[in-house]
Amino acid sequence: MNEQTPRTYRYYDLVMALFITVLLISNILSSAKIIDLKTAIGPLSLAFDAGTLVFPISYIFGDVLTEVYGYRRSRRVIWAGFAANALLGLLVWIAGVLPGEAAWQADVGQDAYDAILGGISGLIVASLVAYFLGEFSNSYVLARMKVLTEGRWLWTRTIGSTLVGQAVDTTIFMLIATALGVFPVEILLSLIVTNYILKVGFEALLTPLTYRVVGALKTAENEDYYDRHTDFNPFRLSV
Repeated sequence: MNEQTPRTYRYYDLVMALFITVLLISNILSSAKIIDLKTAIGPLSLAFDAGTLVFPISYIFGDVLTEVYGYRRSRRVIWAGFAANALLGLLVWIAGVLPGEAAWQADVGQDAYDAILGGISGLIVASLVAYFLGEFSNSYVLARMKVLTEGRWLWTRTIGSTLVGQAVDTTIFMLIATALGVFPVEILLSLIVTNYILKVGFEALLTPLTYRVVGALKTAENEDYYDRHTDFNPFRLSV
């Protein structure tokens, strides 16, 4: 159902809020800890940053947004997430450079803050570049596949778009973050491979849930947008 004039939706803002919340949580967790499952695929240890536990959910939200509301409205949400991530990085950096109170310095200390959140500024830089390219790749592939398949086989475009988007996002994020000193170079390949497998696997595992959410939203919003005449320029904010 394509419309020429903007319209309001009941759940669009809620999905946007959940999407951005997941993004911010994933960046904080990524800075806080690297998890090692104590297993391996050949010579590669299955180690991944803790943000991987929640970040794949953002791609599910991205799929839902594009599938139901179309690329143009998904584009606005992607930019909102970009701005929120940038603000997070700025505020964490400001808090880090401001002087600490004496009792806090004695009990916790600047070193503890720097150890957990000190790398988040570099992580945010990596995240913003990777997020921008990965999310728009994901949304574009899904929107184009929906038109090509005439709305059939939802699973092919949710998984297909994730295969592309996560490959772009994960590789660029890990390369930049490692170059900026957030992650050790020695585990770069393990982080890329493990994160990609986990993210794509998580998306595939939750495909039945994605079907239910998409179906419920299409019914509730009376919307099933097809991007047949959409301008896919990522730098436009109009809907």
